[in-house]
Amino acid sequence: MIGLLILPAALLIILIFGTPLIRYIWLSFHASSVITGLVPIANKGANWQRLINDQRFWQDSFQTFRFAALSVSLELFIALAIALLLNQKWRGRNLVRAITLLPWALPTTVMALGWRWIFNTPYGPIELIVNLIGLDQFNILSNPNTAWLATVLGDVWKTTPFIALILLAGLQTIPQDLYEAFKLEGGSNKEALFKITIPMLKPYILLSILFRLAQAFGVFDLIQVMTGGGPAGSTESLAIYAYLNAMRFLDFGYSSTIMIGSFILIVFSSIFSIYLFNKFKNIQGYSR
Repeated sequence: MIGLLILPAALLIILIFGTPLIRYIWLSFHASSVITGLVPIANKGANWQRLINDQRFWQDSFQTFRFAALSVSLELFIALAIALLLNQKWRGRNLVRAITLLPWALPTTVMALGWRWIFNTPYGPIELIVNLIGLDQFNILSNPNTAWLATVLGDVWKTTPFIALILLAGLQTIPQDLYEAFKLEGGSNKEALFKITIPMLKPYILLSILFRLAQAFGVFDLIQVMTGGGPAGSTESLAIYAYLNAMRFLDFGYSSTIMIGSFILIVFSSIFSIYLFNKFKNIQGYSR
């Protein structure tokens, strides 16, 4: 009976996600570019040989992983603090909850334009403040060492409410009796956080990590609007590299190979994240 109920949803998922994935896998073993007249021609895995030897692909893989790891880590810690705050009872809490979701509700392109203006040189507010206090211009988006950090900041501001919402839902499932019993036995609020709250939130934390890791690995619009992958390719993600090959060079075969390669990296990163999560879940929950 349950199988019949989930069958429509399963078929929809296969149709929406499975069909393009199969198409990309098939296309990754074919040459399809201007040279072939955009007609797919089997090339016996030449695209994959090219991918393995493509230094730009591995550089973009490192940059994408660096972006995803830092942004997801910061979002998780900040979102936990926000969720704990919003879970408390105080006047105006509902209004603050609604305001907290605004960054997540804004279109990414609009938000990225706002952050690009904030970091603009020399007219952005950050550069104006720097000039007022007599310091040299930072040129944040023009410096490879700081441009990627600016994109991380924009991503953290945008997607932290998403994780906070998931963690808040998890907090509201924790019975208050556990905290009351823990306090009666002499436990402090800090101890309750590590012995009750975090252990009970583990499924929600893992879900948040997997969702956000997949999104961060596929980041495109944020970086495309803020930096365009520059300066000197220092913020270029795998999604942007695949886009350039498809839309600028019209090499759809190799672009599909990059996308499948990115998918494989996401799968392995997710498995590694689950492994680390299980490895360090030695925080013992509270039992009465």
